[in-house]
Amino acid sequence: MSSSPASAAKKSAATEPLQAEGWQRELSHAVRSTAELRQRLLLPAEVGSTDTADFPVLVPESFLRRMQPGNPLDPLLLQVLPQSAERESPPGFVADPVGDRAARRSPGLLHKYHGRALLITTSACAVHCRYCFRRAYPYTDEPRRADDWNPALQAIAEDNSIREIILSGGDPLSLSDRRLEELVLRLDAIPHLDRIRIHSRWPIVLPSRVTGRLLSALNELRSQPIFVVHANHPQEIAADCADALRLLVHSGIPVLNQAVLLRGINDSPETLEQLCLSLINLGVMPYYLHQLDRVAGAAHFEVAESVGVQLEAELRRRLPGYAVPQYVREIAGAESKLPVS
Repeated sequence: MSSSPASAAKKSAATEPLQAEGWQRELSHAVRSTAELRQRLLLPAEVGSTDTADFPVLVPESFLRRMQPGNPLDPLLLQVLPQSAERESPPGFVADPVGDRAARRSPGLLHKYHGRALLITTSACAVHCRYCFRRAYPYTDEPRRADDWNPALQAIAEDNSIREIILSGGDPLSLSDRRLEELVLRLDAIPHLDRIRIHSRWPIVLPSRVTGRLLSALNELRSQPIFVVHANHPQEIAADCADALRLLVHSGIPVLNQAVLLRGINDSPETLEQLCLSLINLGVMPYYLHQLDRVAGAAHFEVAESVGVQLEAELRRRLPGYAVPQYVREIAGAESKLPVS
């Protein structure tokens, strides 16, 4: 008799050192300049813009392999390729578009919404998305060592209204399994926490990060783990990415997807329909379609809200209700994400 996915995940934890070395080695070989990105994809010198020191190029091999060589309009490439438009600053595009700094309650702890709070676990990511709403976040002010988390964890323990913690960043899966386990176990020991939610792009862009040890650790928690991944285009849901999402789903952890509506990348009903179907067919629930957060440097990605409303309506016409993400935006100071209508 074959073992269950959960038991298989626990057994594979014994091979964790090799797996961890694998994803860390993959990240160390990631593309880190516009020039290298052009060279690897056979693109002319005029494609893209010069690198920026404050937000450099970072593209892992797995994500790169899903791009079409010679295509300067590849939808995955456009998400990571610096453009001269990033230097433009239209009115309304600011460094902190979602009010993170005003929501900071202690080092690493943001508290915006009733019943849930967010931890900035790290500044590191597996990929640098050019529309990132935290590209200018002051990560140097946040915890780095285990003891640095004591004030945030104490604040959570003293607030019985917080029932759910969101691990964000950066990207929480940039932490080693050991450091991530240490943090989630300390959270799991707080009695009134019911859920630990992990927001991560790693399973999409560098899927080898989904290790047996990670799944085993999450499945052994008292509190309910929830995984929220971030894919924007159906071309992302392929090969090792699809395999990693299957592992997550088959481990028994609920898996949701958040996408950002991006001009020239996924602003068509056909693309969004295929994205939703690709996710649903793997057991991943489309959760949110986000209106772009108006961060400085990302104005060229913005899609008009009227277009987004039409796209959501078309998705409802084409797809079953459970496959249609809610079209939302975040407004600094609001008590929740707000539907766009």
